[in-house]
Amino acid sequence: MNNKKKGHRIAADVKADIIKRIKEEGVPVAQAAKDHGLHETTIYGWMTQGVTGAPSWSEFARVQKQNKELFELVGELTLRLSAAQKKN
Repeated sequence: MNNKKKGHRIAADVKADIIKRIKEEGVPVAQAAKDHGLHETTIYGWMTQGVTGAPSWSEFARVQKQNKELFELVGELTLRLSAAQKKN
């Protein structure tokens, strides 16, 4: 008896859409799995491995903005720490 997995590939954009629904819209993994005929562990695997494929422009812009904000915060904290050390 042959017990090979049937396995079919899910397109990267479909994976990204499913994960986006879960992360941004708060859809439970169980519901997303049921909606798409997938097993929950498959989706959890995607979430831990990340989705392969290019990010969308909006995602890229969001990450760039967050990166800029973090650099500004680090700069501000560095200045405050430096000023505090000079006082002591």
